[in-house]
Parts: sequence; structure tokens; C-alpha cells
Amino acid sequence: MASQKPFIAEHIYADAQTGSTPILLIHGFNSNGAQDWDGQQWLAPLKAAGRKIIVVDLPAHGESARVDVPEDATVSKIVATLSEIIDNHGGKADVVGYSLGARLAWALASQRPERVNKLVLGGLSAGDPFAMLDYDAARKFADEGVTPEDEMTAMIASMAMGEGKDSHSLLNLMQGLGREPFDPSVEKPAAPTLLAAGLEDPMAGSVDAIEPFLDNNKTVRVPGDHFSALKSDAFKQETFAFLGIAH
Repeated sequence: MASQKPFIAEHIYADAQTGSTPILLIHGFNSNGAQDWDGQQWLAPLKAAGRKIIVVDLPAHGESARVDVPEDATVSKIVATLSEIIDNHGGKADVVGYSLGARLAWALASQRPERVNKLVLGGLSAGDPFAMLDYDAARKFADEGVTPEDEMTAMIASMAMGEGKDSHSLLNLMQGLGREPFDPSVEKPAAPTLLAAGLEDPMAGSVDAIEPFLDNNKTVRVPGDHFSALKSDAFKQETFAFLGIAH
């Protein structure tokens, strides 16, 4: 009998110096921890700096459990689980999130400020497309190939489709998250925050609209679109400098 997968799988890379702050890395939608946080680019230099690294797979991704119904994967439930993970590794962490990972990192730092030391948010959109989708049409698209009339629903639902993807699990995750829409005017992190956005990234192009809601932040633009900005040397270098990691 196969063992049950965890709600949020965690992968620990530890060669940590005593007293150093762990780093929690949260990937984007339709990816996983290993895919977003490359071993040579991210893990090796972080380990060399003496930091414990916690890489998670979000629900419906990687080695985490599928999402059977939207109620299983709300922002609140994910934040509570991420908070427990940090608590199990010393109680406080530097948190780096990209895209969906940044949206959840924002919520984590806002709702559990005692858990977050410094915060890096890459590819964060000021809006919340998951809250605006027609999920009946999205599921019909996944099951029958009927393209939704709403262009945003068609575009985002298509990301959950394709060979090897559990479309309904990913759509359930989106719908669950969309029930607690991202609104920077409602909650904001207190931790020192680095905002990073790709120069050719339309999704994070509105990052300037987020800045007024932060009291202690720095904003940088790095080369690339929404997908390539994460892999840019500039994003990594800005992140490491912000976290005080020599590289």
C-alpha cells in the first residue's frame, strides 16, 4: 500500500552553521521545488554559506498530495502548514517565493510575522487572476476541450492542461486559493522585503502598485519575462545580496 503524500512536501538541504537563519524556498504555479530552485544555481551556494534550505512542493505539485476539492487548499491552510514547517526548523526563516510562491509568501509574512525574518518576492502580480476565473468553463475545457469564452480563463486553465498533468487537482488548487483573493491593502508583511520583477514580465509589471503597501522594501527589475526572470543571474544575485549571502 502506497504511503499517503503530505499536504506540502518538504526537502531539507542542511549544512548549516549554528545559529544561522534557515531559508524557505516556495516555487510558482505548475512547477515544483526542484524545478524552480536549481541545485547548482541556488542550493549549492546557499549550503556553502552555511544556511539550512527548506524547499517545499505546494499542494497539487511535485511530491505533495493532489487537491481533491477546492476547500482542501485555501491560502489559510497553506500558510498554517508553512508556518508549522518553519516552526519545526527553529521558528524563523528567510522566505523566498516566486510567482504563486510570492503570493503565498506575502500571506505567510503578513499572517505569521513572527515566522519571517526577511522576505523576497519575485514575479508577484498586484492582481489575483485565480479569483476571477470561470471554473465551470475551465473544467469543461480540461474534460472536453471546449475553449472558454473568457480569455483569462482559457489562458490560465491551459497551464493546468497537458500530458502528465492532473488538471482537476490544479484547478481545485486555483479555485481554493481564489476564494481568499490577494489584496495588498488588506494585509501586508512587516519584514524587510525585496520585490523583484522581470523587465519583460507583464504579469509582474504592476509591482509598482504593491510598493505603497510596504514600509520596509526595495524593488529591483531583472532581465527576462515571467519564466526566465526566475532563472536570471540578476535575480539570484539580488536575492543573495538582500539576504546577506556572499556569492
